[in-house]
Formats: sequence, C-alpha cells, structure tokens
Amino acid sequence: MPSPFPGMDPFIEAEHFGALHLSMIAYSQEVLQGRLPEGYYATTSERVWIDTSKRRIEPDIEIKRSATKRSGRSFGSGGVVATLTRPVIVTIPHDERVETFLEIYKKRGDKKRLVCSIEMLSLTNKTPGEKGAKLYRRKQREIMRRKVHLVEIDFLRAGTHATAVDLDWAKEETGDFDYHVCCRRFNRFEDFEVYPIQLPEPLPTIAIPLLPADGDVSLDLQAVFTRAYDAGPYRRAIEYSRDEVQPTLTAAENYWMRGVLRKAGINRRRT
Repeated sequence: MPSPFPGMDPFIEAEHFGALHLSMIAYSQEVLQGRLPEGYYATTSERVWIDTSKRRIEPDIEIKRSATKRSGRSFGSGGVVATLTRPVIVTIPHDERVETFLEIYKKRGDKKRLVCSIEMLSLTNKTPGEKGAKLYRRKQREIMRRKVHLVEIDFLRAGTHATAVDLDWAKEETGDFDYHVCCRRFNRFEDFEVYPIQLPEPLPTIAIPLLPADGDVSLDLQAVFTRAYDAGPYRRAIEYSRDEVQPTLTAAENYWMRGVLRKAGINRRRT
C-alpha cells in the first residue's frame, strides 16, 4: 500500500528515517544503473565512524584492612591501616555509525574516475558538533575541491542547513522550502542547481550530471521513494491515526495533513 502523502511522508522523518535512507540509496543505484551510458557504473560506499559518550561511575564501596607488615618490614609498634579503594570506572560506550552514499564512476581500461557523489543527508549530518556532521563537512569540502559533481538530497526538516548551497542565497531565488536537492557541478563551480520542495508536493525528477561531454541522466525521486515505502515497514510501523509528526507541523500544515489522511480513509484521533 503506498504512502498517503503525495511526496515525502513527514511521519518518517524521525524514527524511521534510517531505513528510508538505506533503501532510497539502494533503489537509486538500481535505477541509475539501467540509465548510465556505456563505461559508467553506480556503486554504494560507506562512511563509518565510532560515536563515544562518557559515563562516570563513582565508587560506592571501600575495603579496609589492618596490616602490621609491608614488604617484610615492620612499620612501627602501632601498625597502620592500609586502605584499598575501588578505582573509578569510566565506561565509554562505542556505537559504530555507518552512512551509505552513492557514487558514479567512469571506467576506461584499468583506470576509473569518480564522476559524481550522491548524498542523502541524515540528521547527524545536520547536527552541529556531531562527529557525523564534521565528517560530512570534510567530505563535502574535499569533493568540491575536485573535479567531481556533488548531489545532496535533504528530506529532513529538522537540523541545521548542511548542503553546499548558501541557504539565504538559495531562498532568495527559490522562496521557502521544506526539503530540497542541491547539485553542484564541478565545471560550473559558482552555480548551484536547487530543487525546492514543499511538503504538499511530489518529489522531483532530478538531473544527475556525468562528464560534460556525456550529459546527464535523470532520477525520479518520487518513484524511488514510492518503491522504498512499499518495500519498507512504514505502513505497519506508523500509526497514522495517532502518531505525532516530528518536527511538528504548523497549524496550516497540520490541517493539510489531516485532509490528506482523511482522503486516504484515515481519521486522526483527537489528543
């Protein structure tokens, strides 16, 4: 059963976005593989890091014993009390984080060239101070210094702006948007192709650039999303009649959302 929404499903943005991220990358690879000209191929790659958080556990037991000798020698007629104290345990949980992205290469003989990197942003990428955000920004800078195209897909309303285009400059040209796609071509480094997306709109078909002489191939993001939704857990995992949308919607957006769900035969419970 398809999503009740015409484009991005706002109920997925919080708890279920990780699953959507993985499946959209996989299905985008599948679509592009069939469209790429001879010599090109699409493959997935991963960014892996370890998240650590410190948890300090105070000692709660002290063990004491009396002793009159140490190292075989007397310490005086009265003896001393040797105190054995438990050490402070500092537990640092290690959480391996993995983000998948898509790369397009052109192969000629034994040589291959990275032509385009396609990223779907996660909330970690959009959270200042997070290691995932720092790694993403580093990768973004590296790509933009090379002759490699960069396509960034942001289907999250939460977090700070993280795509390569300046947000104020983008909104000056496009107006406000809820989601967007940013494409920066290495051969037009001053230009950013921005696809602004409003919540009630279907997701766009975007151009994926190849080497300048080979043109572009198209990627229908709505079709990819629909397939990812149909194959995913969302209809079973999301209770549209009562679950809350995060980030919260405005009053106008909430009214629109209720109308969409009613049309799909889902009535929201009053809370």
